[in-house]
Amino acid sequence: MIVPDDARSEEEAADREGGSGLVDLPIFTAKRLLQTGAVVVILLVGIYFLFPKLVGLGDAVGKLGEADPIWIGVAIVLSIASYATYIALFKAVVGGDELRLTWVETYQINMAGVAATLLFSAGGAGGIALTYWALKKAGMRRRDIARRMVAFITLHYAFYPLALIVFGVLLRTGVMNGENSIELTVIPAAIAGLLLVLGVLVTLIPADLEGRLMPHLRGEHLRNFAEWASRVPETLGEGFRFAFSLFAHPRRGGLAVLGAAGFWIFGIGVLWASFHALGVHVPLAVVVQGYFIGMVANLFPLAPAGVGAVDAGMIGAFVLFGLPEATVFPAILIFRLVSFWMPIPPGVVAFFQLRNTVRRWEEEGLPIDRAGGLRATPSPSTLQKVK
Repeated sequence: MIVPDDARSEEEAADREGGSGLVDLPIFTAKRLLQTGAVVVILLVGIYFLFPKLVGLGDAVGKLGEADPIWIGVAIVLSIASYATYIALFKAVVGGDELRLTWVETYQINMAGVAATLLFSAGGAGGIALTYWALKKAGMRRRDIARRMVAFITLHYAFYPLALIVFGVLLRTGVMNGENSIELTVIPAAIAGLLLVLGVLVTLIPADLEGRLMPHLRGEHLRNFAEWASRVPETLGEGFRFAFSLFAHPRRGGLAVLGAAGFWIFGIGVLWASFHALGVHVPLAVVVQGYFIGMVANLFPLAPAGVGAVDAGMIGAFVLFGLPEATVFPAILIFRLVSFWMPIPPGVVAFFQLRNTVRRWEEEGLPIDRAGGLRATPSPSTLQKVK
């Protein structure tokens, strides 16, 4: 029996407001591109051209000509594999079940997000915004999008603190070779452990937080505020629990877990191959620890997508690990060129492909309609006509 859901109908109506929505995500504007391009050029010139000369390291970019093309080819293959596993993770956590995005649609959303990330700062906020926009156009309700995206981001970054803890301990105890100072091992591992504890605590937030608070509140304004404020922690709790359930049930979440792990493994592989391209052999634990410590700079709020900040963060991390500056600069440049800059052109193409896909969804039916009519719940007016 079909039961009408007024709240759902109202939410879906709100999501559909504004026409096609092809103009409500002004990412690739001329002004945005010019502003971002200017900032990026200034940062990269300062890091890879001016700073090496100021400290007496010569021309770091000029050393790219000494890189082994075979190892650069290996880095490119590993970068492709990294993005492929990232897309698989998204397909398993967000694009499956109710929504059932095709692999082509999943590719377009994720690669367009890569391009959008370049135009925004603070850890990929642009990619998150574009993904939300695309999923809303695909027919997903806002709260469902929030839950799935929380689960996706949680699972995606779960291996980040785990790696810092594991390799920090292995380096500090001397089980694996490399610099084992407290600043590079114990402190990052302790911070990562704290983040994991916070993640576990988030899973304890009850799904009916609002219902539990209401009996203890008096006054309409206070109750309205509690209703609004409880949505965020409830959504976070549900998303974290879903991500943890995928870990706990390999048969159900195997693709998601492999996708999350694969993204980081292949991404670190790109960095490893970049060092080998210059004939430098870096201990595995140092590559992993330096990679994750350097990537923290991606949260720097003023640099688009961490451009400049991540470069400087990784360079600084590996210099602290005792690697020669003359090698670190060109190696990180190779890594960033392969893993970050090369995917941008196909990402821009994917964005315009996604716009066409959104038009097709609006003309031919939404992806969620392919999942067995989940949007087929009739409105109250429709039920009255049937009667």
